[in-house]
Amino acid sequence: MEDLLDRLETLDAMMAEVVAETLIGRALRTADETALVHLISLTGRIGRRLESVLIESVGEIETRSSSGDRADRMTTRLGCHDVPELVERATLCSRSSVSRLRRASAAVHREVSITTGEMLEPALPAMREAMCASLVGVDGLVAVAGPLLSAGSRISREALLAADTALAAASRGDGPDAGPPVSADLLRLHAQTWSAALDQDGAEPRERMTAHRRGFTLGTPTEAGVPCRGNLMPEVAAQLQRIFDAHLNPAGQGVRFAEHAPEGDDTDHAVIPLDTRTRAQKQHDALASALSVAASSGLLPTIGGAAPTLVVSVREQDVERGKGHAHAEGCDTPLGMAAALHIGCAGVIQRVTLRDDGRILRIGIEERIFNRHQRRAIALRDGGCIIPGCGVPAGWCEIHHVLEHVNGGPTHTDNGVLLCWHHHRFIDSAGWKVRMSRGVPEVRAPGWCDATLRWRPVTSSKTRLQDAVLRR
Repeated sequence: MEDLLDRLETLDAMMAEVVAETLIGRALRTADETALVHLISLTGRIGRRLESVLIESVGEIETRSSSGDRADRMTTRLGCHDVPELVERATLCSRSSVSRLRRASAAVHREVSITTGEMLEPALPAMREAMCASLVGVDGLVAVAGPLLSAGSRISREALLAADTALAAASRGDGPDAGPPVSADLLRLHAQTWSAALDQDGAEPRERMTAHRRGFTLGTPTEAGVPCRGNLMPEVAAQLQRIFDAHLNPAGQGVRFAEHAPEGDDTDHAVIPLDTRTRAQKQHDALASALSVAASSGLLPTIGGAAPTLVVSVREQDVERGKGHAHAEGCDTPLGMAAALHIGCAGVIQRVTLRDDGRILRIGIEERIFNRHQRRAIALRDGGCIIPGCGVPAGWCEIHHVLEHVNGGPTHTDNGVLLCWHHHRFIDSAGWKVRMSRGVPEVRAPGWCDATLRWRPVTSSKTRLQDAVLRR
C-alpha cells in the first residue's frame, strides 16, 4: 500500500505541473483542433482511470463500515457518522457525487466470501472489466447499473449477465452493430432498453407503486408565491414535459419589435427582446399557458354551470389609474393590476404578415414544411436528433431534408430526419454525413470520431431499440 501511495503522490505532482501548464501557459491557445480533441480525449481517459481507483476505494470503505457493531466500523473509528460523510470529507466532493460513487461501486465492487475467503463475482462483472480498461467511469457505471439493478429479481441472473456483456461491448465499440464506443447517455438508453426487454413482470409493479404515491398539492401562499409539491405518474410528467418542450424550443426566434429609427433614417430597425427568464420561470409560464388552454377547451367539467373560468374582480378607478388590488376567485392573495389585465386577456396568437395599414397579407406556413402527421411518424422512427450522443429530444428537433428541397428532394418521410438546431445548422461543415437507405437514416461519423468511416443505421427510439434487443 505504501508503494501505491508513493506512486499516486508522484502522479499528483506530475498532474500539478500539467494543470499549471494548461491553465497558465499558452499550450491550448496554440494547439490545432486535432490536438485539442486528442487532449480532451486523453484527459477523459485519465479521469476514468482515477475514478476507477475512487470507486474501488469507496467499495472497500463500504465493506469495512458494514459491521453490525457500530464501534467496529471504519467510519466510527475515524469519527464519521456514515460512509457518505467520510468520503465527502476525504474527497471534497458534493453529497450527490458521493452518492454516484457509491452506486457505481455497488455495481462492480468484489466482496470477499465470509466462509471461504474467495473473491465473489460483482453484480456487473463485464462492466467491471470495462472500468478496469478505463472505458467507463462513474457516469457510465451509474447509467448501466440504475436500469439493470433496479429490476432486482424480476431479471434473472443469466439475463442480467447477458445485458451486462452487451453493454460492456458497446462501451468498447465492438457491440453487435460494431458502432464506436458510446457515451454514458447512450449507455443509459441501451440499459433502459435491456431492462424493459428482460423485466419479466413488465412495468406493472412500478406502475402500481407510482399510482399509489401520485399526488399534487398547493401550499400556503407566501410573499414569494404559492409553493407546490407532489409526485407525477410517468405519463403525466411526460405530457407536461411535451408542453414544456413546445414552449421552450431553443430554436425559437421570438417576436421582433421595431425600434424608433433616428430622424432621417429610413432603415427598418428591429430587435429581438432579450429573454432573461430562467428555465424554471419559462416552465412556469408554459404550465400557465397549458392551464389556460385546458380551461377554455370546453372539455373540462363545469363549475357553477360554466366552464372553469378564472373570474377577476377589480374596481374601475383602480384600472383607470393602473394601481390597486384585484381579487381572483379561489385565491386569497390580492393581485396587482398587471396580473388582472393579463388574466382578462384571452385568445390565441397566430403569426401573420401585415401591411403598414393593417391589411392581412399572409397566414399559414409554406407547403414544403413537414406536416404534423409526418413529424410524428419521423419522431417515432428516429427518437430524437439522429447524431449519436446528441440527446436532443424530438420535440426540440427540426426536420432536415436529406436531399435538399431546392435540388428536388421531396417532403416525404423517406427524405426527412430529425436534427437538433445545431446539427441541422452545421451538418455540412461539422463532418457528419447523413443519407437514407430504403427509408431508414444512416450516419457516417467524422474521421476523428470513427476511423472506419462506415455508414451506420441510427435511432434513439426506445421502441425500435427494444425490438432490436428482442430480435437478438
